[in-house]
Amino acid sequence: MKNTCLLSEDSKTYLCCFYQILDEMIQSMTTVGFSQSISHNFIAQMVPHHRAAIQMSNNVLRFTENNAVRRIAQRIIEEQTQGIGQMDEALSICNQLTNPQVDLRLYQRRMDLIYREMYAKMGSAPESNALAAVFMREMIPHHHGAIRMAENALKYDICTELVPILRSIITQQRQGVAQMRALLNRMGCRHT
Repeated sequence: MKNTCLLSEDSKTYLCCFYQILDEMIQSMTTVGFSQSISHNFIAQMVPHHRAAIQMSNNVLRFTENNAVRRIAQRIIEEQTQGIGQMDEALSICNQLTNPQVDLRLYQRRMDLIYREMYAKMGSAPESNALAAVFMREMIPHHHGAIRMAENALKYDICTELVPILRSIITQQRQGVAQMRALLNRMGCRHT
């Protein structure tokens, strides 16, 4: 953490929890057991990504009274919980579709680049006592990462059950990013 002597105890607690969630998300997303199925691999990595968003949203709800941010966090919890359920339901069917090695390599190479950029941006979001703004600066690259991950998966042969889930991720996350950027602008904050 940077400049922790300037941070309130609530801010320090919030940030410690955020970094723990981020570290757990990175660990879960980078150590999943890959299969010969892009559909399976996407779900295996997106579920911990969604779980982290839920945890991060619950974290900010403990510390902010900003009603707009509270609504954003609650919407994230609802949408990501629903998304996890949909992916869990699709997993057994999606496991059956396998992909050629060349597709698997190209898909995962792109995913690795997306992850690294997302992790770096989330981990380097400015720290301050304005936790509503801090949360949105952390969540924007998280959402942007989900958009790029879904777009990448759609370039390959994936199970038909997964396609509407990916499109929903893209639509919801784009709306979320736009909403958070607009709110940061209204708050007079710079955004990522």
